This record gives sequence, C-alpha cells and structure tokens, in this order.
Amino acid sequence: MGILHEDVVVINQAEKAGEPTVITVNCPDKTGLGCDLCRVILLFGLSICRGDVSTDGKWCYLVFWVVGKPNTRWNLLTKRLLEVCPSYLSTSGIFYYHPENQQPKPPDVFLLEFWCSYEREGLLHDVTEVLCELELTIHRVKVSTTPDGRVMDLFFVTDTRELLHAKRRQDETILCLKAVLGDALLSCKIELAGSEVTACSQGSPCLPSAITEEIFSLELPNGRLSRSAASNPISVTVDNNLSPSHTLVQIFCQDHKGLVYDIMRTLKDYNIQVSYGRFYASPKGNCEVDLFIMQADGKKIVDPNKQNALCSRLRMELLRPLRVAVVSRGPDTELVVANPVELSGRGRPLVFYDITHALKVLKTRIFSVKIGKHMIQDREWEVYRILLDEGVGYSVPRNKIEEGVRNKLMGWE
Repeated sequence: MGILHEDVVVINQAEKAGEPTVITVNCPDKTGLGCDLCRVILLFGLSICRGDVSTDGKWCYLVFWVVGKPNTRWNLLTKRLLEVCPSYLSTSGIFYYHPENQQPKPPDVFLLEFWCSYEREGLLHDVTEVLCELELTIHRVKVSTTPDGRVMDLFFVTDTRELLHAKRRQDETILCLKAVLGDALLSCKIELAGSEVTACSQGSPCLPSAITEEIFSLELPNGRLSRSAASNPISVTVDNNLSPSHTLVQIFCQDHKGLVYDIMRTLKDYNIQVSYGRFYASPKGNCEVDLFIMQADGKKIVDPNKQNALCSRLRMELLRPLRVAVVSRGPDTELVVANPVELSGRGRPLVFYDITHALKVLKTRIFSVKIGKHMIQDREWEVYRILLDEGVGYSVPRNKIEEGVRNKLMGWE
C-alpha cells in the first residue's frame, strides 16, 4: 500500500521573517533524486541553508531548510517537486522508478517572436522575468538590433504546463509581455517551431578557440588545478574507514547559489548513490557537507584513481560551477557564460535570468544574444554569447561586467 499524496512533499513555511522554510520529501528512491529536487528548488529562486538526506536504497527521506523570495508560489513548488519524485502509489506495490525505455516524450519547442520599436536598459531581463513567471523554459535566444534601433527577439521555449499550443495560453503570454513592454512592443507571435527552424537556430557547433581557452583556462590535464584556483579554500576528501559499506566524502568550501545542486549533479553524472547526507551553511558563508556514498553496484569506491577523479571533479564544480569571461570580438565586447549540462540534457536553471539581471543593474545594454549547446573537452555545455552595446555613454569597465555577472550567478551580491 502506498502513502498519501499529500505526505510525499510537505512544506512548512517560515513563521517569522528571516527564518527558513522546511521542505520534507518522503518517497521511493532513485539515483539522482537529490539532484532533481535541488534543481527544482533552485529554479524557484531558493537557497538551501541546511539539508539532511537518508535512504535505504528503496525509500528515502529528505529535509531541506530553504530561504529566498517572500513571494514564492509554494503550492506550485510542491507540484513541481512531486513531479520529479518516482511513482509512489500502486495497488500491487511501490514502483521505485520508471524503466529507462519509458522516458517521457520531449516537450514541444515553440518560437516566440516579437519586435520592439527601441532598445532600453533591462528590456531583455524584463522579458526573461515574465517568461520565468509563466513557467516557460528558455532554450535559445537570438536578439538582433537593426540600424534604425528596432529590436527583434526570438525565444525558443518549452512550456512546463504543456499548454502553449492553446490559444488561451498564447494570449496570456502575449498579454504579460505587453504589460511589461508597453508601447515599445510592435508585434508578437507564438508558433510551434518546426525541426528546420530549430536546426537553423542552433548555429555553429564550434566555438572560437579564444573563447574556449579563456573560459576553460583553469582546467589542466589529469584533473589538476592552476595555482590561482588552488588558492581558493576548497577541501574534498574521502574516507573508507568510518563505514563498512560506504565511502565518506567530506567537503568544506565557501557557499554559493546552487551549491547543493552542483554537488548532487556531479554525483548523478557519476551514477553514484547517496545513502546519507548532511549539509550546513553557516551565517558567515562557510559550508560543511558529509556524504556517505556508494557506486551503482552497491560497493565502496576503493580504486584510488576513481577517488581522485571524483574529488578533482567536485573541486572544479565547486570552484567554477559556471564559466564567465568578457572577450573581444574584433572591436566589440562579448560576454560569454558557459553552463554545464547534466547527462540528462538539462543545464542549471535561471542562468539567463541572472545574466540579464546583472547587466540591467550595471546599466549595460545588450546588442545581440546567441545561446547554444557545445561539446567542449568531452562535456556538453550551454554557452551564452552576449554582444554588448558599447554606444555613447558606455562606461562600465570589462572587469566590472565580468565580476558583476559572476557575483550574480554565484549569489554573492
């Protein structure tokens, strides 16, 4: 017999301002569940300040203490968390996960195209904020500015609610865009993107060598880090003596936005199961993480090469979960942000939202945007290439732009 639907995800909202909200998840286990839950929490703009995870391999119990936006839609968060939990009701028993050959159908991709009569600071961020509120996931963006100052925006999106094919949902989206863009909006239309349109939007699969060298310069052969990276106080150690059946991974590092997600994403990519985990972030921004893990075959990680590879990967993911660089494209300036993609094909959420927010705060206008996925050093990355408008009145130094965008992405404002 299964458990009641309302008992799978329970959210106890904070009673006082400044106190954390407690999210409890009690459901069947699966490899990568912690990553999927943390991704949803991050998508809603929440930060995990404390966490406890335990499982017997079949059933798990997770508790997250989160802080964040006061206007969080908690009922919607509950629904989205439920959607990533394995099936939990059955008359004949509990289904712990769906077979791999029963993957859900990929969502339809829609093309949102609109024209604005002029560009203004923060326009792209305001549009991105609207789309996020509507639960439209942005996969690619192409922004172009014509010589007469008009702006054409192409957004390739999917709908979490799977309703964008309906006229009512499209009208709602257009109405929300009109509300934020006002008289600047000249036209707007939404249509299903055909395969030929989607293919044309992807652009070249190759990045200029100057960009790849700039944003991946800290990665050296054999998993070593450069001197500047090694100066960052990150400690990742393994211990096989404290448990007869599990490897203990201990992490000490500085906190950043999505830190628990970055750890869980890495373990999921390595197909590693977490049997027990504890996370704590102090008010001073220091984090302590203890994880008792095992391989997919239920054994410890005893191979020194595998231990070193896992530790090196975790250090790199905690040091630079995203790559940010401001480079020269001839006489122009380009902001490049690289976001690692999970093996499941998804990247970190809200990256474009944070980028555009940082540029809005810096009063830096965007001339054009290209987003695409690229294979770099045997890993897939979601790369944002943003050509900045360096017209009259431009005064923000390039290092300030890079610092501002990185701090926003890391939650260090």
